[in-house]
Amino acid sequence: MKKRRMLGSAILSLAMGLSMFSGGASAKTTDVKENGVQDSYRVLIQGASTEKVKLQNTYDVHRNFGKEGFTTTVNAKQYEALKKNKNITVEKVEKVEIQSKAPIKATAVPSKQVPWGIKAIYNDNNLTSPSGGDGIKVAVLDTGVEKTHVDLSQNVEQCKDFTQSSTYVNGTCTDRNGHGTHVAGTVLANGGSDKLGVFGVAPEAELWAYKVLGTNGSGYSDDIAAAIRHAADEKTRTGAKVIISMSLGSSGKDSLIASAVDYAYGKGVLVIAAAGNSGSGSNTIGYPGALVNAVAVAALENVQSNGTYRVADFSSRGNPATAGDYIIQERDIEVSAPGASIESTWINGGYNTISGTSMATPHISGLAAKIWSANKSLSNTQLRAELQKRAKAYDIKGGIGASVGDDYASGFGFPRVK
Repeated sequence: MKKRRMLGSAILSLAMGLSMFSGGASAKTTDVKENGVQDSYRVLIQGASTEKVKLQNTYDVHRNFGKEGFTTTVNAKQYEALKKNKNITVEKVEKVEIQSKAPIKATAVPSKQVPWGIKAIYNDNNLTSPSGGDGIKVAVLDTGVEKTHVDLSQNVEQCKDFTQSSTYVNGTCTDRNGHGTHVAGTVLANGGSDKLGVFGVAPEAELWAYKVLGTNGSGYSDDIAAAIRHAADEKTRTGAKVIISMSLGSSGKDSLIASAVDYAYGKGVLVIAAAGNSGSGSNTIGYPGALVNAVAVAALENVQSNGTYRVADFSSRGNPATAGDYIIQERDIEVSAPGASIESTWINGGYNTISGTSMATPHISGLAAKIWSANKSLSNTQLRAELQKRAKAYDIKGGIGASVGDDYASGFGFPRVK
């Protein structure tokens, strides 16, 4: 492959340095710590309307969710005082982080134009040019996207930052981490105008790049909930077919995100989310993937076991008690996709290879975009049923917890193009 661009050693060093936080993000910079004690918190305040109005005049409102309350940042003393107020309930806003393992390498050019995961989901080892996705909007909620990357620039339709204000900043979605750019590439990278770059699953889909996480790969659930609701409202405004792809998660269920996912799903949006990297024990699946109205995606390795691909040990598992019925309940894995050693686009115009359910999720988001583009009369629920149908056609039997049929490790199986 011809070398099409140079990437300086300083840039490579920066990209490799990101490995320090990609596997587990630390607290956001607004959470100041002094003498080992955190002295500021993002909190959700709920209660009677009159009391909420009074408190909104006292504290700076970060996000207002109406009946569901509002969020604000308070110091330790204010937090303790709010907890004593019997007219309200106050809780810390959930921290959410990316679901990937440490980067393996950052390069100036891709080692392959069609990574193994793309070939696997197409069920074609000789694939040279993926296609499809035209007219489908994929909202990638992540660390942002490098919208000038040659393999992505033609697909970017929206670029918004939900981390900086009480609404969002339009036209900016700067990714200083790399994770969001990597995820977006797996969904829809088009190989670049010179066709020397990398390809994603659905290179004709349109990208809505919504920055909801900071440079350290961590963010707040209220910002994520706001972005989910915004994508759903944009779906209504434009009349488009919209898929939300979230390669992020936390161990705890957050009411704001759960409500937002239900809202989006009810508006006709298909929501796809990472299962998490806390495997291989049972009931390790994270949220929002564990929600009933989100498609939870487990990660597969490029290894054959028992005649199929193998579920990665790091991939979170669902609930064994609800396996085998082909019915999605809370904390169930739904489908599986390639998630180990996945090469895709990276910041500074480069490429990187990462593992995680973060990488499996965009494979399914891209597949959903490709299917929906060819069958635009489908509703989001019908599209989900089609993914499940295709997953059943390729049952996963390799890896801890994987077995014949609907299991708690791989879900229904691995849905593919053909």
